Amino acid sequence: MAITDWPESERPRERLLKEGARALSDAELLAIFLRVGVKGKSAVELARDLVNHFGGLTRLFAAHRNEFSLFPGLGPAKYAQLQAVLEMARRALHEEMRAGDALASPTAVRDYLRLTLGGRAHEVFMAVFLDAQNRVLAAEELFRGTLTQTSVYPREVVKRALAHNAGGVILAHNHPSGVAEPSQADRWLTDQLKTALALVDVRVLDHFIVAGDRGVSFAERGWL
Repeated sequence: MAITDWPESERPRERLLKEGARALSDAELLAIFLRVGVKGKSAVELARDLVNHFGGLTRLFAAHRNEFSLFPGLGPAKYAQLQAVLEMARRALHEEMRAGDALASPTAVRDYLRLTLGGRAHEVFMAVFLDAQNRVLAAEELFRGTLTQTSVYPREVVKRALAHNAGGVILAHNHPSGVAEPSQADRWLTDQLKTALALVDVRVLDHFIVAGDRGVSFAERGWL
């Protein structure tokens, strides 16, 4: 049955307008983006298949164009639309981060890092550089690694902090394994970076580990 044949109170678009986006499931939100289904499947059913196949929205958003296009009704045009939506979301969160004290509103920073790192297939190390008032100066991807590790050079992190005249930095990297729990190597690296940056009066304010849609904060655990 097509969505247009559903009772109006059950249609995703109408429900969103009446109840707000938070009331909808992942598949219903994705169905609104897809707009139409394929032969034998409504947009909601197609969206549900996509979410199940990729294991969630995070991995769907990070999917390569070829894998995304394997599904009937999806191709380069729809993939481009999805990537445009994601980039707009990243830029909106980046603007929100820059609007004020990054520590006073940590949700924007956390959401930005999750959206930027959550679905990456390889390990990526980022730094968000802050001024003395904790306002965001820049967010940069500094290193990329393999599926299991990345080589992070404290000297390069210090150079980028000095280039931005930063007073503080929030570190972040992802765990492609899907396990957000920091390793001993993560804690050792954080200590090394904290020591190196302290020599140039730059504070390490946090280190986020991102895995899928989950994240762990070193600051919240009292490790800084």
